[in-house]
Amino acid sequence: MLKDFRFSREVESALAEAKPVLALESTIIAHGMPYPENLQFAQEAESLAHGCGAIPATIAILHGQVCIGLDSNQLEILAGDAAVAKVATREIGLTLAQKGHGATTVSATMRLAHLAGIRVFATGGIGGVHRGAENDLDISADLIELSRTPVIVISAGAKAILDLPKTLEYLETMSVPVIGYGTSDFPAFYSSRSGLEIHQSVDNVADIAQAFDAQCKLGIMSGMLIANPAPLEIEIPLDEMSVIIDCALKDAARFGIIGKELTPYLLGRIVELTGGRSLDANRGLALNNVKLGAEIAVMLAERA
Repeated sequence: MLKDFRFSREVESALAEAKPVLALESTIIAHGMPYPENLQFAQEAESLAHGCGAIPATIAILHGQVCIGLDSNQLEILAGDAAVAKVATREIGLTLAQKGHGATTVSATMRLAHLAGIRVFATGGIGGVHRGAENDLDISADLIELSRTPVIVISAGAKAILDLPKTLEYLETMSVPVIGYGTSDFPAFYSSRSGLEIHQSVDNVADIAQAFDAQCKLGIMSGMLIANPAPLEIEIPLDEMSVIIDCALKDAARFGIIGKELTPYLLGRIVELTGGRSLDANRGLALNNVKLGAEIAVMLAERA
């Protein structure tokens, strides 16, 4: 086992016995939802993974140690401690050195999951190319990590506040396969459709597992993005969301909010503007991704 890694007993046993394990991020707990809804979500996500036959491995850094699989007390720290930092791949080293707490983003969760031997990771939505990136080069580290870390990532596309056409173009440039699950239309997080075509799609988890195995056997080191649309009963249609996002972006510009603070501000402002509907959609789509991720993890384990 890696020196700085602490595995829960359940996850350690599952990995040793080649049982299905599903990685889950912790930023959605610490920074994506208010307390106590965030704690309830974390518990429900883990329960759902178990119910689908996979062992959940929520990943975080606590007391300067990488934790792969969390107990109830550790989940409570993430959900309730406002001092928990948001940690992408580049912040992992310093967080460990300073013995701090860190909620891992998509990029950090991917990297740590891969190092731990976990091949499947379910999240809500990935980061991407921000609007106006042609001027400030604001591009999420999630895309870089997808290009160099062989993990299957299940998400409801990319966050709708981003420049989705440029995000897809960047993923293509970085040779990251984007595969629609039951769709050829790239999901826009809260919305099941963005109007942007994706050229590879599948209708079953067996095809995903087989494609990932083939990719790994060839030594291809990129991840694989599975675009899983938000269920229609919880989505907010794109035409409605576009108006809300434009309003939130204008508010952010008026207050001079940029950089790392922009995404949390926009997501919070969207919750206000939708009267909480976006939070419900976020929760529902994330759980939908957990279900699919668990099914893929089970299929990969059966193929091993």
